[in-house]
This record gives sequence, C-alpha cells and structure tokens, in this order.
Amino acid sequence: MTIRAHRQMLTVKRAAKDRSRSRSALLALSASVLLSAVLSACSSIGGFVGAASGIATGAVTTNPAIGVGVGIATKAATDELVAVIMRDMQRREQDRIAYLAGTMPLGSRQPWQIHHIIPFNDEHGEVQAVANIDNALAPCREVLFSVIAGSKKAPTENWFAMQTCQQSDGAWQWASAEPAVARWGNLQ
Repeated sequence: MTIRAHRQMLTVKRAAKDRSRSRSALLALSASVLLSAVLSACSSIGGFVGAASGIATGAVTTNPAIGVGVGIATKAATDELVAVIMRDMQRREQDRIAYLAGTMPLGSRQPWQIHHIIPFNDEHGEVQAVANIDNALAPCREVLFSVIAGSKKAPTENWFAMQTCQQSDGAWQWASAEPAVARWGNLQ
C-alpha cells in the first residue's frame, strides 16, 4: 500500500469517526433536551438545554471555548423563548377573565378556565363583576377573580381584584397594572 493510499484510508476513517461522534453528540443533546423538558421547571430549562448543547458542541468540535459560547447562546435563546411562551399564556388568561367580567351582569359569579395549546398551567377559578367604573375614556369594571391551585385533593383558592375596560373595538381588556406584583404568581 502506498503512503498516499494509507493517508486516504486514515482520512476516511477519521471522517467516519467524526460523523459517529457527531451523531452521538446530537443524540445526547436530543435526549438531554427531552429529559430536561420533562423533568425540569420552566425557569431552569434554559440552563439544561444550554449545558447539553455546550457539551455536545465542545465534544464535536473538540474546542471547549466554542462549546461554552454555544451553551451560553442556547441558554439565552431558550430562556427568552420560555419567557415569550409564558407571557402569551398569561395574556390569554387575563383576556379570558376580562372578557367574562365585561360581558356578565353586575354581582353575578361565573366560573372561568383556560386551556392552553401546550397542556401546561391550565388555570381555572371564578370571576365576579363587582362595580361599573364610569370615566370619560372607556367603560370599566371592578372585578374579583379567584385562581384555584394545588392538587385536586387539596386545592387552594386565592382571590384577587382587578379592573377591566372596554376597548374601542368592543373587546374587554385587562386594565390593572398590579399584575406585575409578584403575589399574583402566574397571572402577572
């Protein structure tokens, strides 16, 4: 065998080994992402995904600096994606409560619930329209609503106050600034 043929054979073997290592790293990354999505809370999923992608990239490229960079970027992107999804879920919950409160008669109570596209954090409770608030800008209402949380065997019900106002298109929207307070939990 010539030296050139031997080098070509070694190059082919290295390429096959690199492809195998890439497949293994990709498989490990996929398994890590799936496992972290199942086992972790939303606030820590970015760290798990970032770590898994950083380790996989570092193993494939054999350059730890690139792995760290990819891990940090992946964590940031994952955290932002989770934040966007959670804000959308919260907005849908608030819109549902505001709609019900705006369309129901004063003093009456009505159950509310929301089912998200992702079957996570589906909330429910009761809503009651307490009073009309007359102002020059838009008709508004003072509203009480509850959120029932906890296990089905031992649920806890917490009540909150908010305001909803009717927009120019007729839709009722959440008008309170208070949901930014931490005590509101998921509805902030």
